[in-house]
Amino acid sequence: MSDWKLPRLYAIADAQMLAARNLALEDFATGLRAAGVTLVQYRDKTGSPQEILRAAALLREVFAGSEAKLIMNDRADFAVLASFDGVHVGQEDLSPQDARAVVGPSRIVGVSTHHDAQARAADASCADYIAIGPVFATGSKENPGPVVGLEAVRRARALTGKPIVAIGGITRANAFSVIDAGADSGAVISALIAPAESAEHIARDFLSILG
Repeated sequence: MSDWKLPRLYAIADAQMLAARNLALEDFATGLRAAGVTLVQYRDKTGSPQEILRAAALLREVFAGSEAKLIMNDRADFAVLASFDGVHVGQEDLSPQDARAVVGPSRIVGVSTHHDAQARAADASCADYIAIGPVFATGSKENPGPVVGLEAVRRARALTGKPIVAIGGITRANAFSVIDAGADSGAVISALIAPAESAEHIARDFLSILG
């Protein structure tokens, strides 16, 4: 994926969070597409394989004909089955090398890191991009790791030439700070959902802020 450029906004559609906010995946995804979002990860930590693949098919349909890349969280096999553009793995999942063996050379592989040693390992791996976080306190994961702060983004920037995604607690108020610290992209989950605001409106705000 050497010709692929990581966009500034990395939107994450979290199945459990959408359900908790009574927001349909189709409505959320349609708003993201209308705003011009070009990178979306689908994350479902509790759904059955059938539920995840049905949701993946819906996302493919919503974004059909657009430039958006679709990423599957955790499951490299589901990324292939769903005809997604890539997979994102955590430290407890497949290694980037094993994920690459499943998805092949033409799909995107991203990996989460939480400290310098993991960032160094990710830099030496076949991962296409490296996520670092949680940068700020976050409520989008049940057991988030310790907050690493903007300094971890700066250190990661010094450790790798690969694209960096900052993740964890990113809001419209603090989003530009992660870019200023050296990240190429900000991953946003819960802050894409707000009462009385559409996903399209919020996503447009983030795209404007992140530049």
